[in-house]
Amino acid sequence: MAAYSLISTLCSATPSLPTALSRSRTSEFSHSLSKSLTLPRNPSRAVPILSAFRNSSLSDSLSSGSDLRYGVRKFFLEEKFFSSALDSLFVFCASVVLSVGIFIADVDSASAFVINTPRKLQSDELATVRLFQENTPSVVYITNLAVRQDVFTLDVLEVPQGSGSGFVWDKNGHIVTNYHVIRGASDLKVTLADQTTYDAKVVGFDQDKDVAVLRVDAPKDKLRPIPVGVSADLLVGQKVYAIGNPFGLDHTLTTGVISGLRREISSAATGRPIQDVIQTDAAINPGNSGGPLLDSSGSLIGINTAIYSPSGASSGVGFSIPVDTVGGIVDQLVKFGKVTRPILGIKFAPDQSVEQLGVSGVLVLDAPARGPAGKAGLLPTKRDAYGRLILGDIITSVNGTKVNNGSDLYRILDQCKVGDKVTVEVLRGDHKEKIPVILESTPDET
Repeated sequence: MAAYSLISTLCSATPSLPTALSRSRTSEFSHSLSKSLTLPRNPSRAVPILSAFRNSSLSDSLSSGSDLRYGVRKFFLEEKFFSSALDSLFVFCASVVLSVGIFIADVDSASAFVINTPRKLQSDELATVRLFQENTPSVVYITNLAVRQDVFTLDVLEVPQGSGSGFVWDKNGHIVTNYHVIRGASDLKVTLADQTTYDAKVVGFDQDKDVAVLRVDAPKDKLRPIPVGVSADLLVGQKVYAIGNPFGLDHTLTTGVISGLRREISSAATGRPIQDVIQTDAAINPGNSGGPLLDSSGSLIGINTAIYSPSGASSGVGFSIPVDTVGGIVDQLVKFGKVTRPILGIKFAPDQSVEQLGVSGVLVLDAPARGPAGKAGLLPTKRDAYGRLILGDIITSVNGTKVNNGSDLYRILDQCKVGDKVTVEVLRGDHKEKIPVILESTPDET
């Protein structure tokens, strides 16, 4: 830029040709001057030209000292030679300055002529970037290690048998994830966002809802609990964001919308149905399991738990356990190490078997005598002395709420507490009976 400024200054300072000088006369003079002053290649032919120059009026004028300045000025001004020479001199000087400026400039020659415009993001893009940056420190990577014995050396080794995601629940080091992420593990490793790895211990788990709680002894300044939101007021179409470690990669963000509410899926561990599940089209790949599903404010609204895809890849249909369900489970696991969920204490037949009988309800296959249903007197299915099948009671309603299948029964029990007394209406033979049952907690699981 300095070189260009100097050129402009020099050009502006150059005296312009007199207005009386026309382009035709200047061209004529240049032609005649070049013709008279051009020296031939043969030096002997230049003698007449030099002699003529010495004999010219200009030579006479130059010979007298007093008229030297007058003769020079007269010659150059009359033929306008002075202005042309001066213009050429300024152009030459400007070229030299420009060349030197380019070589000594303390900038890259290419970047000096390139204008870099700053990257501009839209408001929704900035919000997404900020959400990822603020919530990534709360998401962890979980490695499931299993004990294996080498068939040749018989050495006992710990090898990774799976991985998944999780998130920090509180400053006490509690980590929430899916149960199927830690199932069958002999040892667990948790890697925080700063890539520090800690051994994790299982605090408790709920197989029916596919939720587990771990604990790590990490400094509190490294633990950033994720903000917990509410899932009761979710709407189909609102934006959601899933953060996890798919395929063992570093933290990854996928976006989408809520494509369905109050869906029902089966637990990967027990097959028990999980109600009120959130359906989303945000990509949930293997490794995303246990990671958080966030709303646009960055608050937790669910745990990514499964995808619906025959191939196992993301098919645009993912499911998340709602945070309202997860919150109650985590609180019980942290306090008691287990979930005290009420049960009837029965085993029932598949729904297809009952449909073939032409009735709706839950057919009781077994009711152990020590269980709530056995104590209340519900009859199981059995065979008589001749091997004939005698159907047991068929539960048709609980507390006046109709039961069409096993999912309905589980949904009703999820709304009850341990110790509640419920009225179970059953179809026994060709008549109906109402039987009071006191719900008990699930037995201890190892």
